Amino acid sequence: MTPSSQTVLGRYSTAEQERMVREGFLAKMLRFGKKLPFAREAVASFHAMQDPKVPLGVRIAVVAPLAYFVIPTDMIPDFLLGLGFTDDALVFWAAWRSFRKHVTPVHYAKADEALGKTQGAPEDAPCV
Repeated sequence: MTPSSQTVLGRYSTAEQERMVREGFLAKMLRFGKKLPFAREAVASFHAMQDPKVPLGVRIAVVAPLAYFVIPTDMIPDFLLGLGFTDDALVFWAAWRSFRKHVTPVHYAKADEALGKTQGAPEDAPCV
């Protein structure tokens, strides 16, 4: 799953984005996740990205919004209290609509385990 085409993240190829997500996504999400309303869906998407049962095109589509969360140089710096993750949330929710049907209860269960919490059924997840 490492095509070298450029994506909306400009200077980063899909392969570079995938590497950044695999290396840094979970650590950053675990650091900030409890404060983020999209944490569960994002972590479930991360697990879907790694699931070979999910179609390749979907796994590639998941990479960009997760990479946007990981990169330190996005439109609104993450360290700005109250605003820092606003752009990350907008990017994630915009992309979420295109791949959410491929995120399964198994992916949600892995997300809940990673985040150390129990939540409602996947049907309870926000639909934006």
